[in-house]
Amino acid sequence: MAEPEDCRWGGGADPTGTAPGHPRPSSILTMGAGEPSVGAVKKLNLILMGSGALACPLLEAVLAAGHDDLMAVVTQPDRAAGRGLQCRACALKALAESHGLPVLTPERASDPTVVAGLAALAPDVVVVASYGQFLKPNLLAVPTLGTVNVHPSLLPIYRGASPIQWALANGDTETGVSVLYVTPRMDAGDILAQERMAIGPEETFCTLEPKLADLGATLLLRVLDEFRAGRTQGVPQEEDQATLARKLVKVDGRVDWRLPARAILNRWRGFAPWPGAYTFLPGGVLLKIHGLQVEAGVDGAVPGTVLEAQGEGPLMAAGAGAVRLVEVQPAGKKAMSGAAFLRGHRLAVGMKLG
Repeated sequence: MAEPEDCRWGGGADPTGTAPGHPRPSSILTMGAGEPSVGAVKKLNLILMGSGALACPLLEAVLAAGHDDLMAVVTQPDRAAGRGLQCRACALKALAESHGLPVLTPERASDPTVVAGLAALAPDVVVVASYGQFLKPNLLAVPTLGTVNVHPSLLPIYRGASPIQWALANGDTETGVSVLYVTPRMDAGDILAQERMAIGPEETFCTLEPKLADLGATLLLRVLDEFRAGRTQGVPQEEDQATLARKLVKVDGRVDWRLPARAILNRWRGFAPWPGAYTFLPGGVLLKIHGLQVEAGVDGAVPGTVLEAQGEGPLMAAGAGAVRLVEVQPAGKKAMSGAAFLRGHRLAVGMKLG
């Protein structure tokens, strides 16, 4: 399995990737029913706060629906980014400006001056998607109907910064999107809508994220319909089922050859393009792994040793089974096939990588 050519950017479980099992909701949570929570309104004033690829489809969906007024878009300030740090170009700021929308880029969204400016827009609902800042109570108090978050997991599973990555890394076969009220506790608010999505065996972060973004946009429109009708009713989360999807760090990408081959592949699926997967050649030379596949191993082989140095690429022993490195990138070199790497590097059976 190799990562898409346009997908090389830098962005829980326990650090070895062997996260404990986590329960899954037994059914899809749908829109709350019951008595109207507020009076019905014809149109909502909205503010969208986002920075990642999840936010752009939300903006496009709200504008295409034409039911509500998008008063402003709040995103992160422009920051310098290293080479290859964009998986799916979102350009929320540019998209908003192309539609003539006011764009705010505060360093701290909860700064009193910023909050006062947002309050002057009289929003009914603030929509948050992958914004990247903690929202304090003074900001949460601004919208009359509440602040809602579009979160790419089946909450309460995978609260936190990296739910898509950890779902893939842990080998999950199902994920989804939740729309919930934002509260001072991270991703712990009542759920307004939730829908499941299957994860295919070849799915990676770069293929799954846009699918979840589109699903999130669909769910958000349903929630806004409910707000307009005055009948939103959240469903409390089951706290005893909550799990954390902690923020990824660079060391998460270092391959632990003691893991089963399938677990190594799953971590690459979730962590590509960042922090990706990497190991070290004899002598300490960094080797990035851009493509790999699971194969049969050799009984008793020491994890991390070279089992074959021929064919499509090096075959590496794992804790169970083996992994073929079909696309790699040595430090200071361009990405190349595993076969090309073997032609230019003296890698012998029995050598150990780590």
